[in-house]
Amino acid sequence: MQLLLAPMEGLLDFVLRDVLTRVGGMDRCVSEFIRITDRLLPDHVFHRYIPELRNGCRTLSGVPVRPQLLGSDPQALAQNAARLAELGPFGVDLNFGCPAKVVNRHGGGASLLREPDRIGRVVEAVRRAVPAQMVVSTKMRLGYDDDSLAIDCAQAMQAGGSSELVVHARTKADGYRPPAYWERIPAIRAALNIPVIANGEIWTVQDALRCRRESGCDDLMLGRGIVADPGLALAIRSVDADEGVGGAVEWKDLGPHIIRFWQMVCADLEPAQRAGRLKQWLNLLRRRFAEAECAFAHVRAMRNQRDITAWLKTQHGPFEVAEPSQKEVDWQMTH
Repeated sequence: MQLLLAPMEGLLDFVLRDVLTRVGGMDRCVSEFIRITDRLLPDHVFHRYIPELRNGCRTLSGVPVRPQLLGSDPQALAQNAARLAELGPFGVDLNFGCPAKVVNRHGGGASLLREPDRIGRVVEAVRRAVPAQMVVSTKMRLGYDDDSLAIDCAQAMQAGGSSELVVHARTKADGYRPPAYWERIPAIRAALNIPVIANGEIWTVQDALRCRRESGCDDLMLGRGIVADPGLALAIRSVDADEGVGGAVEWKDLGPHIIRFWQMVCADLEPAQRAGRLKQWLNLLRRRFAEAECAFAHVRAMRNQRDITAWLKTQHGPFEVAEPSQKEVDWQMTH
């Protein structure tokens, strides 16, 4: 069984990739998408999204990261994939599933699921542009408004050269509303000769077991579920190994990881993002941990980095964190 960490823009960036792979249980990560338009991106843009490229394209705990590209122009995607390939990634992933309106309005993400032929041209162009030994994989939803073209799209990806497909078992129209329609994945699997990985609405071990049973997929991709419960992958593996429900991470175990997260946020993200990122994670952790409810309530109204740091120290003991510059302090005091 392979367990993959999903790409989720605005949530699963390099900071959470580092923290969640330290907890353990993940085999590979896929980065949040890098949007490709009509220009060749410089190396520093790829490094900004995937700083792991400077570490052999692995998180600091050693888990491989596969960069994901999003766009609709075959030539532009091919050129950027070739540039990215020079930086030594673990393959290239292509996004055909993002439901965001701004992305779809410009012909990217899930909007391409209405054009299987165009999908095939995109995948083929990227496959030809990168070295033969480099994996090209794809991620899709079941469709745009419905799943009538799901098999056509999946077959176009395989024909274009995709060697692996993740299926998020909802349409663009479904957004992130439950349920995920895992039972619609077997028809896609039956039409392909490449591995298919199931994704969508896996919050618990029970969800994972039911997803595997209904989809027929051995491998799973975890997104919001593992952000809400960082021990989810370990718990799934314990059940898979007939060890019973184990491997779960308790709140007391999360303390060092929350501190690590805050240290990275303060060191690497802009002042405007820092408080919000911690609140975003705590908000999701409330689904699994009662203690996160209390933590979220305490920091919810905080905007100042020093105030948040001081409160975290009362909960988790002393730790070092990058001090904000005077300019950053002034910004935090006025926003």
